[in-house]
Amino acid sequence: MMRRMNGAKGFTLIELMIVVAIIGILAAIAIPNFVAMQLRSKRSELPTNLDGLRTAELAYQHEWDFFTTTAPTPGSVPGKTVVTFGHSYGDKSDWDLLGWMPDGMVRAQYKTTALNPEFFTGLDEGEPVSGQQDDSISTNFVGEAVGDIDGDGTNAKYSCSRVSKPVQTTPNSVY
Repeated sequence: MMRRMNGAKGFTLIELMIVVAIIGILAAIAIPNFVAMQLRSKRSELPTNLDGLRTAELAYQHEWDFFTTTAPTPGSVPGKTVVTFGHSYGDKSDWDLLGWMPDGMVRAQYKTTALNPEFFTGLDEGEPVSGQQDDSISTNFVGEAVGDIDGDGTNAKYSCSRVSKPVQTTPNSVY
């Protein structure tokens, strides 16, 4: 048996190796879960911003009686990198008219498309809004968000409309 020296305190080499092994096992379990949670929180940017965009479109329609079409956000190329929401071009952009802008940097590209009654048959059973004869006035819109959040080369795409909240329309490998 090992004999301890009088008054000597400390850990044996075996005890230290066991502690290091336990820490290694915990790290091997925790790190992949942490990365998955990070991707899930980054992916939540798309439906959250798209829901804000939908709310802005609905408010705009209540104010002006039609929906707007916004160009894809210039400078916001889908990808893993965070970029500034590039919506200002020209004197007054359609984003400025809509009055919507995400908080901070974005990881996706956003756009809306106003739909005229003759092009959209899903919501109002193919009928234009009552009393409306002008086909140039939009009665619905489609909002889209596209981004490659996890950097695997596959873009996740979310869409929304006047009556539907944001839903993912294309699969992505990690969620």
